[in-house]
Amino acid sequence: MDFSSINKKKLALWIIGVFTACSLIFLGVQNISSVMGAVGWVVSLIMPIILGFAFALVLDVPLRFFENHIFSKTKKPFLQKIRRPLAFVVSIIVILSIVAGVIVLVIPELVEAVKVIVQIVTDFFNKISNLDMEQIEALPYGEKLLEFIRDFDWKKALDSALDWVKNRGGTIMNTAFDTIGSVVTGVVNIGVALVFACYVLLNKDKLVSQSVRLVKAWLPEKFGSWFIYAVKVANSNFRNFIAGQTLEAMILGVLCMLGMLILQIPYAPMVGALVGVTALIPVVGGFIGVGIGTVMILTVSPIKAVIFIVFFIVLQNVEGNFIYPKVMGTRVKLPAMWILAAVSIGGSVAGPLGMLISVPCASTAYSLVKEATRNREKKISVPVSSPENPTEPTADIKEETEENKE
Repeated sequence: MDFSSINKKKLALWIIGVFTACSLIFLGVQNISSVMGAVGWVVSLIMPIILGFAFALVLDVPLRFFENHIFSKTKKPFLQKIRRPLAFVVSIIVILSIVAGVIVLVIPELVEAVKVIVQIVTDFFNKISNLDMEQIEALPYGEKLLEFIRDFDWKKALDSALDWVKNRGGTIMNTAFDTIGSVVTGVVNIGVALVFACYVLLNKDKLVSQSVRLVKAWLPEKFGSWFIYAVKVANSNFRNFIAGQTLEAMILGVLCMLGMLILQIPYAPMVGALVGVTALIPVVGGFIGVGIGTVMILTVSPIKAVIFIVFFIVLQNVEGNFIYPKVMGTRVKLPAMWILAAVSIGGSVAGPLGMLISVPCASTAYSLVKEATRNREKKISVPVSSPENPTEPTADIKEETEENKE
């Protein structure tokens, strides 16, 4: 066998592969707008599937709990067969019940708050309209108000508004139809994604088995084994992240309620529950709850509303810098320093979505690098130092060394 010819063939194939990859990268950079457009088109095409996997990943957390801790205790064969569908249905019911409970608790009060604000504004304008010039001038900033009323050309403003509506009518209609189409498409995508998530969760064992077979059949053995292990680590970290995010939202909601009770701010239980639920949405979720809560508190006392905003800003900073890293660090096994770094980098790169996925991605990378470093140290016979004594090997390395000696 001519080994030199084989090595030349491998070298030639490697050179061709590198040249092809560099050419494709160069063409991609030169036509980045077309590439991004094609990527966007593909993503929009498979968006229901992406959303389905995301919903399945979220729903898998309560489903595992009910399946492994509640329905696993039954000894009836029939219930054992249907425990996964039963756990899935219970998970959906629990999530929808929580959301419905918060909606029923908050929406009526929010509607009443909006009515009160509208009534206050209406009464103010009615009162102003019934005043004469001298009474208006006696009001705070009354002179400036009168000057504005005298100098403002109402006919010109009305004509400008009508002209703008005429000129922009087609654009407004197109925007309205596009918005309606986007909403309908979004609702359809969410519906398809939920059905897809249902199929994924009910057949996840079979899907995992089929995926493992495909990886082993089509990828090199060493890389395939590493890829399967990496997916398992990522799946575990994402599950733990979702559980940690839920716990974190509950802590934020409880702290918000307790702080409001201490400060004697109205609607404390209601706003606390709302903040807890909306905090499941990373970064912006808590502020959505605060915005709605501020509107409700404003109808009772504007000063209390200002106090509530200041209180929540302080609470958000304390929670984000101290509580969140500790809770997430325990769940995803990632040091608090790296959690803050991951959230900062993820937010800079991809905004709220980057903040959402940065922690589990960083935790996965941390676990894989840590495992690879340990394996590398074992190969080159470098002892792993313990946190207490950097010069002393850890207990697991000591045990492995003693076993090897035996």
